[in-house]
Amino acid sequence: MINEPAVVELTIERPAHGGHTVARHEGRVVFVRHALQGERVRVRLTEQEQDASFWRGDTVEVLEASPHRVTHPWPQADALTAAAQGAAPVGGAEFGHIALEEQRRVKAQIFAEQLTRIARTERDVTVEAAPGETPDGLGWRTRAAFAVTGNGRLAMHVHRSDALVPVTDMPLAVDAVNALRLWDLDFSGMQRVDVAVGSGGGDPLVLLIPAEGTAPRRAGAIAAQIAGASVAVLDAAAGDVHRLKGRTWLQEQVGPHAYRVTGAGFWQIHRRGPEVLTGAVLEGLQVAEGEHAADLYAGAGLFTVPLASAVGAKGSVLSVEGSAGTSRDARRNLHGQDQVSIVQGRVDKVLASHDRPLDVVLLDPPRAGAGKKVVGQIIDAAPRRIGYVSCDPASFARDLGLFQARGWTLDTLRVFDLYPHTHHMESFALLSPPRGAA
Repeated sequence: MINEPAVVELTIERPAHGGHTVARHEGRVVFVRHALQGERVRVRLTEQEQDASFWRGDTVEVLEASPHRVTHPWPQADALTAAAQGAAPVGGAEFGHIALEEQRRVKAQIFAEQLTRIARTERDVTVEAAPGETPDGLGWRTRAAFAVTGNGRLAMHVHRSDALVPVTDMPLAVDAVNALRLWDLDFSGMQRVDVAVGSGGGDPLVLLIPAEGTAPRRAGAIAAQIAGASVAVLDAAAGDVHRLKGRTWLQEQVGPHAYRVTGAGFWQIHRRGPEVLTGAVLEGLQVAEGEHAADLYAGAGLFTVPLASAVGAKGSVLSVEGSAGTSRDARRNLHGQDQVSIVQGRVDKVLASHDRPLDVVLLDPPRAGAGKKVVGQIIDAAPRRIGYVSCDPASFARDLGLFQARGWTLDTLRVFDLYPHTHHMESFALLSPPRGAA
């Protein structure tokens, strides 16, 4: 039985992974959002089943504030502003009430706690700001996804809810996203609207995802209203992108390398993220000419391209990606690079049939991590170094524990704040083989 939502007073004990903080109510753990360690707050319970091992809640009033609490830069994502209006905030900026430097300290604390608890590894962690980050931590998102309300307005979801809140700006996004003024338009008939801005020039791309049963001409009518952007339609079932006007892809530039990324393809969303991560990867792996490398979960080839340059014509790179569309992007981005083998498929299946020795392996798995099977296959390939790019400290810690059980050690660890005002972070780890390993 679920009780009516209740409001309780709690003292926040510590931060927790996932954008939460930990408090206790009559001995039961409550995961609280929009609070800070040491604060005394009033919390509206959003999940409170009597037989549950923990509850969840949102801060609605601060009774004793942390010195690190600041005014949220995005009112629609501010829990206190929403509560005063009898509403809930949009998700996506759950750390906006925390001073930027404190956000990074909290993230470092959470990352270190995950390493200790899951991987049994003690490590001092520092979270680095991206080069050129703005003092307010805004204007970094080059990609944004919006839901659509019943009356056709752009909206975002409330955390862990189907409820929608109409939005009229996106402070985390780069100026080019906000300049389109998409929230002024009627997107009736659409299920979702994505917008992306490339770093290599050209117009932004607006991707329309129609609701089931929407007539094709409706998307065309919407496209005609959008000025200053390319517009395409995504067939979600087939994964195909169809042009309405302009082009269906974006040009990205990372150092000397140019990339083409289709509208539905994955790309790092922070404007400096690709540069930061490729720099960390190349510095850590120290790939030599003539070596054999693997780039697993390779996407459109963000890391494959510089790895191919590093190994040269005498080396090789195995690039593996599960998405057919993103794999097509990788083939375009590496056209003419004969030392690169681009394989579309599951990483475990590709590695099972790969019989060439590997000197270096880089993996950038999805949020769930690589898992026991893939970790074992990578170790069995006996590389001299493994680089691991991760967007989730918990899944990274689980995989790290698997590597350490086979004698591998965590060498370099760098954690980057590529998602200011959210709980997310990105990391690069360099793993070294057991001493004496060939």
